[in-house]
Amino acid sequence: MAKLIPAVERIARARKFIEQARTLPVPADGLGKNDFSYIATVRDLLRQGKDMIKFISQTAGVSVEMKAEVKKVYEEIEKAEKEILA
Repeated sequence: MAKLIPAVERIARARKFIEQARTLPVPADGLGKNDFSYIATVRDLLRQGKDMIKFISQTAGVSVEMKAEVKKVYEEIEKAEKEILA
């Protein structure tokens, strides 16, 4: 059976995915940020971040502060996608 990951750890892992997407080197092959592989990799990392936190808000017994933190991470993911791929 799969081990349950605490919400705090899930949020930390989601932030690591955001950081990985931000530090991903832009290809120097002339296409830069328009390289489909680069775009797919960035979006995949950010999707993994979203997947880590998507059910925290729906879990019973989660505090209001934790739900606010999840919302903040979602906003960070959206902001990162716009900044990285712009």
